[in-house]
Amino acid sequence: MDDESYNMLLDRAISKIPKNIFEYSRFKIPNLNIFTEGNKTSILNFSEIADILNRDPHHIMKFLLRELATRGNFEGTRATFIGRFGQLTLNSLMRRYTEKYVLCPSCKKPETTIIKEDKFIYLQCNSCGAKQSIKSG
Repeated sequence: MDDESYNMLLDRAISKIPKNIFEYSRFKIPNLNIFTEGNKTSILNFSEIADILNRDPHHIMKFLLRELATRGNFEGTRATFIGRFGQLTLNSLMRRYTEKYVLCPSCKKPETTIIKEDKFIYLQCNSCGAKQSIKSG
């Protein structure tokens, strides 16, 4: 193969790579707006966070309820949990959720979707195309 053919094939391959794969932007998990009243803790901007993470609020809620080992509900724009939970605890859990269910394990970008095929659940990256199995809920 001569140099001209090689360069032509290389240019063609590079043109097929998504443009955003070369872009780097630091993804920041949004701050939780927490309100505690008596024995209940609420995340006031819960639906906004679900929108930013591009995840079903019920999926996030299920994760948080399991990790906090408590009961709660999601209503309107807020999520309420039975018990007193601090900012540090809830931010830590949200960070863990984001790392497990939002950020791509290969390129660390948040442009992912959760897909279900048969009995298996995968995290599919829309930036680099990586696909990794994850535990359900």
